[in-house]
Order: sequence, then C-alpha cells, then structure tokens
Amino acid sequence: MMNRNLQSRRNFLKNLTVAGAALSVLPAAGFAANNAGRPVIRVGAVGVGGRGRGAMNDIRQAGEVAGVEIRFVAVADVQESSVNQAGNQFGVPEEHRFVGFDGYRKLFEVPMDVALLCAPPNFRPAHFEAAIAADCHCFIEKPVAVDAPGARRMYAIGEEASRKGLSVVAGTQRRHDRRYKALAQAIHDGAIGNIVGGRVMWNQNQLWVRDRRDGESNAMYMARNWVNFLETSGDHIVEQHMHNIDVASWFVGRNPRIALGFGGRARRRTGNLYDFFSVDLDYGEDCNIHSICRQINGTYTRVGEWLTGTEGTVIGGSRIARFDGREVTLPEVAGHDNSMVQEHVALLESILEEEGVNETKAVTDATVAAIMGRISAYSGAIVRWIDLTERTDSEWYNLTITPTAEDFENADDVELPEEGVAPIPGTA
Repeated sequence: MMNRNLQSRRNFLKNLTVAGAALSVLPAAGFAANNAGRPVIRVGAVGVGGRGRGAMNDIRQAGEVAGVEIRFVAVADVQESSVNQAGNQFGVPEEHRFVGFDGYRKLFEVPMDVALLCAPPNFRPAHFEAAIAADCHCFIEKPVAVDAPGARRMYAIGEEASRKGLSVVAGTQRRHDRRYKALAQAIHDGAIGNIVGGRVMWNQNQLWVRDRRDGESNAMYMARNWVNFLETSGDHIVEQHMHNIDVASWFVGRNPRIALGFGGRARRRTGNLYDFFSVDLDYGEDCNIHSICRQINGTYTRVGEWLTGTEGTVIGGSRIARFDGREVTLPEVAGHDNSMVQEHVALLESILEEEGVNETKAVTDATVAAIMGRISAYSGAIVRWIDLTERTDSEWYNLTITPTAEDFENADDVELPEEGVAPIPGTA
C-alpha cells in the first residue's frame, strides 16, 4: 500500500514546470521515479486480445495526462499469439509473458501497482479476486459476471478492495463521458423531473465469429469464440447491452426491481446465443424502461437511450428537451475527449491522490440487471432483483453457468455446449 503522506494531485501539479518540451516533476511518494522525475506506475494485463491491448493503450495515454510513466511489467492470456503481440507492442519482458488459463496466477506473482482485467466476463470474478489479493488497483472490463453467484462474488471482492484502500474503475465508459456526466448531473438536479419511462437499445450486426480449428480443445475454442457462447459472454444483452441498461439505472437513480422479457435465435451460425431480446424493466414508482437489443446481420442499427420525465426528455449522450420549452444549460464537465482514456485517468488520479474510487458495485448492478433480462427471456418467467441478490430460495439465486472459470483452469478440458441450440421459454 502507498504512503499516506502521498501528496495530492493538486499539489503534485503545482510542482510541474514546463520549459519548451522539457518536463520536471517531483515524484509521488510510494513510487519509483524515472529519469525525468515522473512516478512510474507498474501495470499488468490479463486478457490481451483486442480489448485488452486497447485498454493497455488507453492507460498509456492516460499516464501522459496524469503525469506518470506507465510501465507494463506482465501480460497473461490463453493464446500465446496474443501474449507475444501484446508483449512486443508494449515492451513486456519475455519472462513475464504467461500463457494458459492459469497464467493470471503467475502474473500476480510479479510486483505491480495496477491490473487490467480484460478476459471474457466468465473469468472476471476469479481474476478480480486474485488481483485484490495481490493488493493491485484494478481496471475491470464490463460485464463482470455471467450469473448471479458470480455477481455476488464481485460485490464481495469490491468490498474487500474498499477495505484495502484499493481503487477500482470499470469499463462502463459512458459514466466517464463528459456529455453523459453533464446530463446525469442535470437530471439529478431535476431538469426533467422524475423519470417515468423510456427505451434503451443496442441494435447492430452480429459480432465476429472464430471458427473451430482442427484438433482444438473445447476450452480453447470457447475461449477464442467467447462472444458467441452464453457460458463465456453472458449473451449479448449482458456483454454489450448492459451499457445502455447502466445508463438507465444511473439516470433514474436506482436499479430495476423486475424484468419480464422475450427473445429468440434464428440466424446465428455458431455458439448458443439469442439473436435478440426485448425486456420490460420495472424500476418501481411507475417507471418502466423498454430494453431492446439485437445482433442480426443486414438489419437497421441503432444504439442509445431515450428517457422521459414528468417535465422533459433526455436523449442519452446528446441533449435535454423540456416540455415547457425552457432551455437547459448543461454543466461543464472536465475530462479527456476519449471516455475510454478518461476511465484510466480517473483510476490513476485516484491512486495518486489516495482518494479511493470504487466502481465495482455500479458495474455489477448493471450486470445483474442485464442477467435478469436474459433469464426472463430464456425462461419466460418474471425475474426480480431480489431473486438474484437476496432470496436464497429463488430458483435463480444459485443458478451457476458452467463451465466456470475454475473448470477452464483446473480440468483437462471442458464440456462444449451444444451449438445452434438456444433456450425455449416455458420449458425447463
């Protein structure tokens, strides 16, 4: 843990002097300093495919904003090609490049300050638990679980992170977007009254597909083709659409109580996901939000949030329109133009200032809300928030999606779910 005498970010910036291109900074307590006097933040990354390497680039840019050097000290992934691509791109020593489903355990034996957790969602609780046990500040990609037991595990680990004084920032970048933050502040200040309804959606073509290689194990095939399996992704309502559900809950100011929805599968050629979901999210107090998401090639695409209050409407990420015609001036919000970089700026600044930010609960709440919708669509049942979080007698409370992260890590291989088959509502 860092020295409690660590100077604040504001005082830290006062020590910054610029002369042409030269930069001189007093190092922050608790960190080594590079030749220019900048504190060095050591970073390890678990899951270094496209999104993981993107996060590594984002935190490197954030380091420039925060006035620190980002030094990548270790990477881990199940694919050797990804490990070596990331290692070569970001200068990771070869002895700190770890391959395999247990590679993250070896990674956390390397001293580091920050862990980037970007493996498929099924693995997030196990990786997060290991990172917090190693006293690492964390960036955790969304979503953070594929089932209710995984989500409750995330809540508990997040509480442990707070007890340890560790910062955790999540990949729900809309919460770090300047425009969304300004809208949220205006809404919470009463700009549109009480939100009573609306719709949130993420409609697009199907994401990528990874065909099975000759002789490939079930585990490796599922890991490479992870966005197409419920067991690794949580289905696209959880993996992708939870962004929009998160905005709805953020703007409304509470989580949905009940989900009732439907969906189906018609055109996917791999995996076992639905093609579309349509879910009514009941937030209580006469507020219902329609959640819709679709991944079907050749169809109309639309992504966003449209919410209506008693005094006006909001178009997420855009503007507010009041029914009385009065113009609403949004507050100024500082931050990087790229919200995916700003996530990491927030993380680094919280570490430097020792102010402690922890977004585990918010991102887990959004994950739970999306899982509610998926279970309702799959089963045809009404699903309540407490069914996943409180009611131990609920049939959904202990419903664990298998194979689990531990199965991938400890078994010689895992059982492959039947492809091309999806749940049928009203059956078991």
